[in-house]
Amino acid sequence: MKIAILSRDGSLYSCKRLLAAAQLRGHSVEVIDPLSCYMNINPGSSAIHYQGRQLSHYDAVIPRIGPAITFYGTAVLRQFEVCGSYPLNESVAITRARDKLRSLQLLAREGIPMPITGFAHSPDDTSDLIEMVGGAPLVVKLVEGTQGIGVVLAETRQAAESVIDAFRGLNAHILVQEFIKEARGKDIRCLVIGGRVVAAIERQAKEGEFRSNLHRGGKARRVEITDSEREIAVHAAATLGLDVAGVDILRAERGPLVMEVNASPGLEGIEKTTGRDIATQMIAWIEQQAKPGFCLKTGG
Repeated sequence: MKIAILSRDGSLYSCKRLLAAAQLRGHSVEVIDPLSCYMNINPGSSAIHYQGRQLSHYDAVIPRIGPAITFYGTAVLRQFEVCGSYPLNESVAITRARDKLRSLQLLAREGIPMPITGFAHSPDDTSDLIEMVGGAPLVVKLVEGTQGIGVVLAETRQAAESVIDAFRGLNAHILVQEFIKEARGKDIRCLVIGGRVVAAIERQAKEGEFRSNLHRGGKARRVEITDSEREIAVHAAATLGLDVAGVDILRAERGPLVMEVNASPGLEGIEKTTGRDIATQMIAWIEQQAKPGFCLKTGG
């Protein structure tokens, strides 16, 4: 099978692992920088060009598209789809997951439990927005933020009003979310492949920090998840149309709550913590799905 990995940096852990896993199973693999691709969009002659050459057909494409290049990266992935390549995650599913508001709206529509969330651009009544999510402490997020950037914990009402006013001054869209105190700076990352949780880790924020992202100094350990957590993780990934997803869950007193669904989850933390070969499982899923006649999912 001929596989393309869409990535700006082939030296990243996840990219190297996927490359090695695919090659070990006998596939021909090429890492392609999506920003260096350009496209011919015409009926009957659609094509992708890269570094001065027209790319031949790829059986499958693995998108490792960073948030900063979502628009162009998913456009390139969509062109591969038009040309008949199987995408490990479809372009429409990636854009759906990257839009924080859209993804939360879809999860809420499906009845998937999550923290109480408010959304605003320029609220006329900041106090009402704060009360909407149960008052302080609360978390204020920039919709465009990622990897813990643009996320602030406001521990008092006055602090919350100040942060919201500051974000409003940036002409930004704002998410206001209840703070799950009992989570104690921990969350569960469930790695879903093909409708099944294949690994899970608990991430603990470093002392003095409430964001558990590993690249921000958080620590990880293996964890056993409940049937309810497993079911919610699978349901969340399916709701956004993702075959591969990192679903982040908070353990609240009222039960597990989905905090975020990542369309391009990193492999380093979860592979090294659990000792599981996630990359090979992703390639095995591609082998099952990338067959002649496959159909893209549909939906908005």
